[in-house]
Amino acid sequence: MAYTDKMLRDGALEGKNIVVTGGGSGLGRSMTKYFLELGAKVAITSRNLEKLQNTAKELEEETGGTCLPLQCDVRHYDQVEAMKEQVISEFGSVDVLLNNAAGNFISPTERLSANAFDTIIDIVLKGTKNCTLSFGKHWIDTNYKKTTVLNIVTTYAWTGSAYVVPSATAKAGVLAMTRSLAVEWAKYGMRFNAIAPGPFPTKGAWDRLLPGDLKEKLDITKQVPLARVGDHQELANLAAYLVSDFSAYMNGEVVTIDGGEWLKGAGEFNMLEQIPEKMWDMLEASIRSKNKK
Repeated sequence: MAYTDKMLRDGALEGKNIVVTGGGSGLGRSMTKYFLELGAKVAITSRNLEKLQNTAKELEEETGGTCLPLQCDVRHYDQVEAMKEQVISEFGSVDVLLNNAAGNFISPTERLSANAFDTIIDIVLKGTKNCTLSFGKHWIDTNYKKTTVLNIVTTYAWTGSAYVVPSATAKAGVLAMTRSLAVEWAKYGMRFNAIAPGPFPTKGAWDRLLPGDLKEKLDITKQVPLARVGDHQELANLAAYLVSDFSAYMNGEVVTIDGGEWLKGAGEFNMLEQIPEKMWDMLEASIRSKNKK
């Protein structure tokens, strides 16, 4: 077995209807593909309908599953409501909501306009809120049990991060929402969990985030103790487990999958790994001599 292999048994998501926001490309597409392979029906949403339709067609051909493309700007509650009604009309019910739609860019905060800041907040935090409220209220009103909301956050949701302040701010809000509703809405049969991915490069998102030759200049693997980036199947495996019935006792949890990246960046003295072996010998000798005095 390898980490690129598929984890769950065939049919593990049979009978589940799933909505994936931002499902037309990148990690959303990868997770959607695996959900389909495991027997789920999946509705994917984004603002670009043509892109969604192409993705849905490709995924249906690759998996033999049912993938429904629906245009929706999650920043607008009326569009979310309309999307929800379309999914229910087509599938009959929704069992899982995966809040994956996001936006981000690297910039010194003082260079950001108020509108640029608002755009990220609106997509990530407001969009997640809109979808969660819409589907959550529907589940409560219809007494539909055993539902799951899975949110995609980031490791800097709890540490913060310079140069991505709008994203950090929004993801921290999503993290708080996940943990809060895991307690408040459990009585309605809902589970809330989140995934905090580290580096999982995607063509579109990473090209926008690190344009030009910035990707080569900033070698992300040097920040990861395992010295590699994540494979999309690894994330898809985790997501599929968290939306499946195998994780029925998991609620309010945030699972980090980043090869140890955030821990490496968090340790106060982690930079000492740059010290060569010979210098450690010198430092040890110096420390020993001082301790004998």
